[in-house]
Amino acid sequence: MNEPPTLDLIRLRRGCTYCSVRQLCLPAGIGSEDLVHLDRIVEHRRPVARGERLFRLGDPLTSVYIAREGAFKSVSISEDGEEQVLGFHLPGELIGLDALGSGLHRCEGVALVAANVCEVPYEQLGQIAAEVPALQQQLLRVIGQSVGRDQDHLGILVRRQANERIALFLHSMGERYRNIGMSDRQFTLPMSREDIARFLGLALETVSRGFTRLQDDGVITVTGRRVEILNVPELLRLSHGMESSSDDSKQRRA
Repeated sequence: MNEPPTLDLIRLRRGCTYCSVRQLCLPAGIGSEDLVHLDRIVEHRRPVARGERLFRLGDPLTSVYIAREGAFKSVSISEDGEEQVLGFHLPGELIGLDALGSGLHRCEGVALVAANVCEVPYEQLGQIAAEVPALQQQLLRVIGQSVGRDQDHLGILVRRQANERIALFLHSMGERYRNIGMSDRQFTLPMSREDIARFLGLALETVSRGFTRLQDDGVITVTGRRVEILNVPELLRLSHGMESSSDDSKQRRA
C-alpha cells in the first residue's frame, strides 16, 4: 500500500507569505497529491541578478514567473534604443503575461534589484489548472488583477498634470503593497526615479520636483527610496485633481 505524499508545508509556505498567488500553491480544497504535483511543476526557484532579463522581446512563451523576493519591470525598446517602462512587478505578482495572446513576448522582463523567482512552465500550469478548479479560478483572478494594473497605467498617462500622475502612482503603489500584506503607508520603491519618469511619461526633473513638493507640503516624507505617506486624503485629492477645501473657499470669496 502506497503511503500518501509527505507535505513539507513549512517549506512550501516559506517565501510565499506575501505572494498574491499563494493560493496557487496552497488553495483551499486541494488534496495532498495535487499539492505535491503543483510543487513539482514549479521546477525552478532561482536567484536573479539586478538588471538580468527573464525574457526578451520576441521570445516564445515557455514559462510565467512569480517574484518571490525583489521586484521587476516590464520594458519596451524603441527603434532608437530608448526604454519605455510599461509596468512594475512586486513580490507575488505574475510576470510574463504579455505573451498570453500571441505566444511571443512583446516586452522584456528586467530585475530592478537582486531577486528570487519561481519559474512555472506554462503548459504544465495550464494542464494542472484544468484539473483543479480552485487553482484555475485563482489563476483567472490573478490575471484579472494584472489587466487591472495595465488599465491603471493608462489612467495615469491620461492625466494632464504631472502632480496628479505622481500622486496617483504613489497611491497605487501603496494599494499594491497592501494587497500583498505589507504596509500601504510606509514602503520602499524598488525602482529608480528615472524608471518612475519613464513609467509616468514625465521628465526626470519633473518627477524629482514632484516628490520634493509633496514632501514640502507634508503629504509624504522621502528618505532615499523609502516613502511614508503622511496625509492619505490629500494624496487622494491630488491624484484625482480635486481642489482642496481651502481652494473652494478662495473661489467662493472671489
